[in-house]
Amino acid sequence: MTSASTADKNARAVVSLAHARKSFGDVEVLHDISLSVAPGEVVAIIGPSGGGKSTLLRCLTLLERLDDGDLSYEDVEVARGGTYGDKDVLAAARGRFGLVFQNYNLFPHFSVLRNVMDAPVCVQKRDRAEAEAESRALLAKMGLAGNEDKVPCQLSGGQQQRASIARALAMHPDIVYFDEPTSALDPELTAEVLRVIKELAAENMTLVIVTHEMGFAREVADRVIFMDGGIIVEEGPAEQVIDHPREERTRAFLTQRER
Repeated sequence: MTSASTADKNARAVVSLAHARKSFGDVEVLHDISLSVAPGEVVAIIGPSGGGKSTLLRCLTLLERLDDGDLSYEDVEVARGGTYGDKDVLAAARGRFGLVFQNYNLFPHFSVLRNVMDAPVCVQKRDRAEAEAESRALLAKMGLAGNEDKVPCQLSGGQQQRASIARALAMHPDIVYFDEPTSALDPELTAEVLRVIKELAAENMTLVIVTHEMGFAREVADRVIFMDGGIIVEEGPAEQVIDHPREERTRAFLTQRER
């Protein structure tokens, strides 16, 4: 569990979403979703496939646009009533978060080091030498020292995912989103990646993690959100939602996961 104080967490929301709706054709995938994440909070989002979890993350990270609803990153109002701000607003919002994809999404023709330092140099216009030094330090923190000059295909899946975490952290985000970061990995490699995320949580980083790892969610998350059918069915402290769920839909999902 993270150790951010209640006072700190109540001070402001890193991200706020209100009355969000998103449809694909005639299918409404998100129905009136509202949530906020406080500084230093770790939120795990669980639920069945097709329940809206990844679509929610894609809307929060501007990969999809809401049809209706409000979205803001602290003082940056990204969307109100489904109407989005201009390109400068969107660029400011993108600077507030990092995203770790399910399937790594590393540039295959870039070295591992260039994958991590490219955005700080090209997008944030940071000094190249400074960005390189920090990127090397991040890769070392991820247990990837000595792999800087390799290309992604020369790494294991777990190493690629850790490199993608380093890439997200290199942008100095206020919040990092993880979209089922271990779903493409075998159990041994899964443990490597979960260990890194636990370390980030222990450092009071603000994290939102879509995951199917219930034990991990129970151990690391301050709050668990259970989604099904495009709505938030239940949310609360990890121990309550996972061990003592109040809603029948939550109980049915967790019982099925245990089989």
